[in-house]
Amino acid sequence: MSRRFVIEAVMIAIYGQLLQPKQPVEYRIPYTSVMELYDMKDSSEPVMPEADDDAYVKTKIAEMISYFEDPFNKKKIERALMAPWRESPPLPINENVTFVVVNAAENMQYGELFDPIETEILLMSLRLQCPVLTDQIEFQDKVVQNAVPVQLYDIDDFEFAVEEGVQAEEIRE
Repeated sequence: MSRRFVIEAVMIAIYGQLLQPKQPVEYRIPYTSVMELYDMKDSSEPVMPEADDDAYVKTKIAEMISYFEDPFNKKKIERALMAPWRESPPLPINENVTFVVVNAAENMQYGELFDPIETEILLMSLRLQCPVLTDQIEFQDKVVQNAVPVQLYDIDDFEFAVEEGVQAEEIRE
C-alpha cells in the first residue's frame, strides 16, 4: 500500500529526494500547480536564491513539463480535466513513485486566507483524506492558526511521513 500526499508540482522539482522514497508513494498534484511550472520555467524571477541551484531547479522543471507533455501522459491528464475533482489515471515515475493529477475545483472556502493553489491543496487533502507535503512555513503557520483540519508534513520530515506517518484516524482521536 503506497502512502499518498497532496503536493505542488514544483516541490517535486526542487526536492529530488521526493522521487527516491524507500516505500511506494503516490503524489496527488493539483492541475493548476502543473500549469504554474510553465510560468516558473519562463520567468526571470528566480525559484531558488542561489544562481546554480536556480538553474538546476529550472532544468528539473523543464523535465517535469516534458514528462507531463508526453503524448501518453498528456492524454491521461486531459481525461482529468473533463470534470471537477476528476483524477488522472496513475502516471508512474519509477517503481516507488506515481503522480496523479487532480482537476481540483477551488471554491473559495479558504479563499480569504489562502491563495488559490493553497486552497486547492487544502480542499484536496480534505476530500482525498491524505496529508499535505510542503516546505512553505507561512502556509503551515496559516493552516495551524486557522485550525484547518488537515494533516501537514514539512518536506524535512518526508522520511518519517513515508515510513511511519500519522494515520488520519489518529488525528481525529
